[in-house]
Amino acid sequence: MGAAVVVAVVVVVAVVVVVLALSIRLVQQYQRGIVFRFGRVLDDVRQPGLHLIVPIADRMVRVSMQTTVIGVPAQGAITRDNVTLTVDAVVYYRVVDPVKALVNVHDYPAAVLQVAQTALRSVIGKADLDTLLGDRDRINAELKSVIDAPTEKPWGLLIERVEVKDVSLPEGMKRSMSRQAEAERERRARVIAADGEFQASRRLADASRAMAATPGAYQLRLLQTVVDVAAEKNSTLVMPFPVELLRFFDQIARPPAGQPSAAPDLGPVSESVATAAEADGTTR
Repeated sequence: MGAAVVVAVVVVVAVVVVVLALSIRLVQQYQRGIVFRFGRVLDDVRQPGLHLIVPIADRMVRVSMQTTVIGVPAQGAITRDNVTLTVDAVVYYRVVDPVKALVNVHDYPAAVLQVAQTALRSVIGKADLDTLLGDRDRINAELKSVIDAPTEKPWGLLIERVEVKDVSLPEGMKRSMSRQAEAERERRARVIAADGEFQASRRLADASRAMAATPGAYQLRLLQTVVDVAAEKNSTLVMPFPVELLRFFDQIARPPAGQPSAAPDLGPVSESVATAAEADGTTR
């Protein structure tokens, strides 16, 4: 009898252990537990910790609430301005309603990936190349809204961020864009140089007017030019000639007011010309 009691106790303990092993479920902090009783979802979502379920009748499925990152493979697309390119992206999402994520969609990570691929082609087809390259924030926002529409309420998923990772252009398009950028930089350089010449001409005009009011300024500027030339250690020597001295010689060369100018010197006269002139005078 004692042996039978011991065996019975051992069997009972073993059964209890097995039942507890089948009944106890551990839910991690980043998880939520969804219990299916005979195939029907219970309304009570199990929070992190130890939980008991009914063996055989209940089945618990743990759903991770962490943010999941999936990479969208490179997709070939044609932009609105008929440029063929390849674009890949990254999608950040997390589960906000674990019941919908399990019941309403099968394999929600794969479903999110397919929606992201379709949305990427659709958004790229509606944008031109300049917008895609220069306004990434707008493209990312449009991708997020397009992917979030069919996944948030029906599937219980929240799309946190969508970012375009890389844009691959054909080699011909890259060369064309390089030439365009070079031409744009050359245009800016010419505009800046022309603007500098215009400003310099205005400054020179102002300086000439200021120097015209002060005649001595011309001489000072000439001396400054000589100093600049001499600093270069050139073999050419520049001697300044005062402008006032030129004006003095010009005044001396001019005849006084009312006095006729002297007859021009015609050069030496030959004997034949002189004889003809004397004969002409005698005749008269």
